[in-house]
Amino acid sequence: MKNYLDFEKEIKVLEEEVDGLKSPFGSEGISEVDTKKIQNTEAELNEKLKQIYANLNSWQKTLVARHEDRPKANFYIKKIFTQFTLLSGDRYFGDDKSVIAGFGLIDNKSVLIIGQEKGEDLNTRIERNFGMMRPEGYRKCIRLMKLADRFQIPVISFIDTPGAYPGIGAEQRGQASAIANSIECSMSLTVPNISIIIGEGGSGGAIALASSNKVIMLENSIYSVISPEGCASILWRDPRKSLQAAEAMKLTAKDLLKLGIIDEIISEPLGGAHRDPESIAADIRHSIIKNLKSFENFSKEEIYDHRKAKFLKIGRDQGFSKSSDLDNTGLSYTGSDIQKIKIHIVKNKLVYIGIGLVFIAGLVSIIY
Repeated sequence: MKNYLDFEKEIKVLEEEVDGLKSPFGSEGISEVDTKKIQNTEAELNEKLKQIYANLNSWQKTLVARHEDRPKANFYIKKIFTQFTLLSGDRYFGDDKSVIAGFGLIDNKSVLIIGQEKGEDLNTRIERNFGMMRPEGYRKCIRLMKLADRFQIPVISFIDTPGAYPGIGAEQRGQASAIANSIECSMSLTVPNISIIIGEGGSGGAIALASSNKVIMLENSIYSVISPEGCASILWRDPRKSLQAAEAMKLTAKDLLKLGIIDEIISEPLGGAHRDPESIAADIRHSIIKNLKSFENFSKEEIYDHRKAKFLKIGRDQGFSKSSDLDNTGLSYTGSDIQKIKIHIVKNKLVYIGIGLVFIAGLVSIIY
């Protein structure tokens, strides 16, 4: 049974009409299938899908990202990778079912695969804790990322979580430090790491695994520091203002690419990834292979510096680059010429004010 969102009512009517036309059993028994009418209705359906999905607002994209039928990490792992070997446990407390992790092959190359898994139905969602990881989940990922780094194996992460689990047990076992350590581990790797946000990238629960060389988003996925409902509750004390919150937060793929927070958008099939999972899986596979190849000639230090510069660049003009000074191994700021002039003027404003006053005084003396 298909699930439809509130803004898909017209799509639901058309799809039910197509299904009815394809059935050979009419109200009076077996009847002839009207192929021409089916074609016309399908063309109308595709046009309606194109019209609706081309004009989605931020809140509607949030609903699509959370769609029940949207492909989950487990689906992509099975479709994209071969010889996947599941590994469990953090060697401290236990195993967290909300994250799938293990080694596999893509294009005959070994990779570490980490996938936040929400579950397919009620039972698996409860078992997977709706994709909300506990400290043991992050510690499992840290253990495997360090193992991958030791053997120079790239890391691929599938991000799909509303956020880290906020339960008392998780807090008692060090949820905050587990997330911080996971971010630190991701940032310090000397192998390429690529993160694909396939649905909902929520809060530190997502950032813990998305601190990568390349952060890629599916067209209708979202990535934010808090959910729109949570933001609306804090700012307006009214969770019904989720639309305003979603628009203000700039959580869609287009907005985040414009801000330089992500590196690439993978287009989804017409009507969202859930309408053609096979196609989107093939596109993700192609993107992973392409991005892994782009790092083939990078040294360990270059991979590390690439990731560091990428995150330092966010919110700035052109970020940071390696200092040319042989005695200085740090990073120096790289900006446009206009930005450098502005910084120079601000730093030396007193000098320029003095020069301006002298010039004005000289001009006055000439006139009088």
